[in-house]
Amino acid sequence: MEHKHIYDAEGNQLCCTQQEKIYTNAGAEDLLKERHSKNDGHYHGIKYKTELDHDTSTEHTEADGHDHSSGKESTFKMFYLPIISFFLLFLAIALDHLIPQTWFTDWVRLVWYLGAYAPVGFPVIKDAIGAIKKGEVFSEFLLMSIATIGAFAIGEFPEGVAVMLFYSIGEVFQTLAVKRAKANIKTLLDQRPDEATILENNQPKKVKAKNVNIGDIIQLKSGEKLGLDGELLSDAASFNTAALTGESKPDTKIKGESVLAGMINLNTVSQVKVTTAYTDSKLSKILEMVQNATAQKAPTELFIRKFAKIYTPIVVLLAVLITSLPYFFVDNYDFSQWLYRALVFLVISCPCALVISIPLGYFGGIGAASKNGILFKGSNFLDIIANIQNVVMDKTGTMTEGVFKVQDVVIDQQYNKDEILQMVNAVESQSTHPVATAIHKYVGNVDRNIKPENVEEISGHGLKATVNGKELLVGNFKLMDKFAIAHEVDSSSIVYTIIAIAYDKKFVGYVTIADIIKEDAQLTIDRLKALGVKTTMLSGDKSNVVQFVAKSLGIANAYGDLLPEDKVSKVKEIKAKNETVAFVGDGVNDAPVVALSDVGIAMGGLGSDATIETADVVIQDDMPSKIPMAINIGKQTKKIVWQNISLAFGVKAIVLILGAGGLATMWEAVFADVGVALLAILNAVRIQRMKF
Repeated sequence: MEHKHIYDAEGNQLCCTQQEKIYTNAGAEDLLKERHSKNDGHYHGIKYKTELDHDTSTEHTEADGHDHSSGKESTFKMFYLPIISFFLLFLAIALDHLIPQTWFTDWVRLVWYLGAYAPVGFPVIKDAIGAIKKGEVFSEFLLMSIATIGAFAIGEFPEGVAVMLFYSIGEVFQTLAVKRAKANIKTLLDQRPDEATILENNQPKKVKAKNVNIGDIIQLKSGEKLGLDGELLSDAASFNTAALTGESKPDTKIKGESVLAGMINLNTVSQVKVTTAYTDSKLSKILEMVQNATAQKAPTELFIRKFAKIYTPIVVLLAVLITSLPYFFVDNYDFSQWLYRALVFLVISCPCALVISIPLGYFGGIGAASKNGILFKGSNFLDIIANIQNVVMDKTGTMTEGVFKVQDVVIDQQYNKDEILQMVNAVESQSTHPVATAIHKYVGNVDRNIKPENVEEISGHGLKATVNGKELLVGNFKLMDKFAIAHEVDSSSIVYTIIAIAYDKKFVGYVTIADIIKEDAQLTIDRLKALGVKTTMLSGDKSNVVQFVAKSLGIANAYGDLLPEDKVSKVKEIKAKNETVAFVGDGVNDAPVVALSDVGIAMGGLGSDATIETADVVIQDDMPSKIPMAINIGKQTKKIVWQNISLAFGVKAIVLILGAGGLATMWEAVFADVGVALLAILNAVRIQRMKF
């Protein structure tokens, strides 16, 4: 499977060209630079569990921080070697107590314990040497190697083996935790089948999905998964879209509607005409986004990496000083005693818990969100969304269905109603706006004898065209005012969206259309309030319609009749109060607002390529209740990360002081290192079991 990664020559992840073009055209260059800061995706500290930074494709299945030549070798190293070491250590300790101590048995003891040490210690020493060759001197492998070899040097054989054994056991748990965290994302990555059945001369033929061409007809049997985007040719079919949207409810499609790669045909044999290349499907774009998500690092992750880079050599230096300085200040200086304290200090100071559990926490958050049909473009957005104070949302398609129905048609009697509607239908056929769709459904097929010319879309107003040599205006009343069209309609008394019509410089009448509030819209607002998040609705729709919807849902702040630049002004007003803002919309028409907001959230990402490319968070279905869910996932992820930071620093600080003072042994050091790491990992994977 090929995946497109957007990086520059230095490995920095960049915004795609289309996104930059959208923002640039919207006059938001500075905002774009401010919001989309580059994250280098490299590991600037200890090279620990680098699998979290790798592509999440199935090519990378090992996560224990080592190189593996085969799956069998990985399994052997990960599980069996610690078991072998444990039994050899147990045997060595038993023999230690049974055989009397002599100068000869001291050498035998060394051999016994070296045998127990070899399965778990030698691979780590090998990794330490490999890291040094690559210029990574201060790795965790070096710390563990120095500590355990030093323990052997002063005769603390059991403790030297135990440290490395528990460290290896910790690696096993870490590996399992990472694999579990990746499971939800891997489920998404496996949604695109490698093969497809196409009809060639009306005969089914199995081919590689990547070799299917646009225009080919795919035959999809019951239970089969669609490999490419297309148009349904069968009269009707039901599809399971759970892997794409997180929803188990089947989605019924009718002839002519779009179906997407990853959907599973539920009952009848269906035929789909391919409309998009394999690598350009909606699912492919989502896969790219998920795979690149781990390259966008949260500030906490970046801090820990920089911290580890500085912290580790300082720890080694301090260990040297703990061994050597007492020589000048302590009577009866015992080198072995102070070396032991330094070794304990080294084991305690190994920052394993921080370096693995923090990325794992964010990775788990991304996985938990993916499982629920919410795609984050990076862990940095998990951090930002956790602190959102005000959710600013568009009305149409976010809190309402975005599916309009004509309610009433009011045309002046001196005009032919059907003729006017046919002209309006012909002009609106040039647009994909939901309003145009509603009119088209109401009027029916476009009259081919009507040929609109000079069709122009006036942003925030409507459409202007020439029909039969005369000017036709179709839009809101701001459009009428712009062209000085006189009318006597009191639009404030109509709680529907009004489409005003003018022909040949005269007001003709209007069409009213209504949109339905989504089923879970009220639940969305209630949950946002419970999270302490304010809500604001901005819309280009007329003000009384916006106020009606806002009042129905309990949204205190709502503004209508807004042009794109007006929405920017409103968001600036909110940000001037030092409130963090998430904007929810389509991510394209509202590009300036998306650029200005702290987090851009796209609704219905499966329906828009541009939305996937511009948004920071993509909700894969049209359910607004996923907005508070995304915020809650961000909050829980951040909470877990900071719990792990506090736990690791707290325990290590205490035991480090005790170790330097000679009050802690190697066994306490093992707990401070491996024990705390395991506790932090178990805490990090909790998010995978949470219900949101």
